[in-house]
Amino acid sequence: MILAAGQGTRVRPLTKDLPKPMIPILGKPVMEYLIEHLARHGVHEIMVNVAHSHRKIEHYFSNGSRWGVDIGYSFEGVYDHGEIKPSPLGSAGGMRRIQDFGGFFDQTTIVICGDALIDLDIGAALLEHKQKKAMVSIITMPVPDSEVGNYGIVETDAEGRVLSFQEKPNSKEARSNLASTGIYFFEPEAIDLIPPGVVFDIGSQLFPLLVEKGLPFYAQNRRYNWIDIGRI
Repeated sequence: MILAAGQGTRVRPLTKDLPKPMIPILGKPVMEYLIEHLARHGVHEIMVNVAHSHRKIEHYFSNGSRWGVDIGYSFEGVYDHGEIKPSPLGSAGGMRRIQDFGGFFDQTTIVICGDALIDLDIGAALLEHKQKKAMVSIITMPVPDSEVGNYGIVETDAEGRVLSFQEKPNSKEARSNLASTGIYFFEPEAIDLIPPGVVFDIGSQLFPLLVEKGLPFYAQNRRYNWIDIGRI
């Protein structure tokens, strides 16, 4: 699944009339690089949640056949005075909506933010997820202490089990320098923890819930190329 329903407030005015996943890099939308990377690693069924300027994403990528994948879309909106207006459900809320309407998360699923360039070895990350019998895995990367306030920060034990998740803490409060890179692996059971029909966030709500319940939630600290478009 590709998360693409955000407003892109960090990169305005680029996103005034353009969804963030459609920001061009060397002539191609950033999300196109993600889809190509997923296809190279054998991912051929992709769901995209959309909201703001959703038609631009849907028109460009259509059903995905151009890249050898099947793409479906989940529009997050509400009726308001006779018209449908975008109303994002949050990163986790969007996942629950997709599950309730189509059962997309019936097996291990990779979830990626739609605004980054990556070259992660997805196969290796999936193997580690399976070996640890994780319910959820989060891909992390160390960042300078001075930059922890820009990211979700993950604290782990020696085996990589997540002990806490802090959403953009200041440098004095941060319990580590391991930043979430916006790439996750989810088992279907994790989706059941998300309340239906409400705005719910992965980092600030779902992850703390996993920790609180003591569920198998692991971080993988991997070295790979990761460019967050919102930080350029």
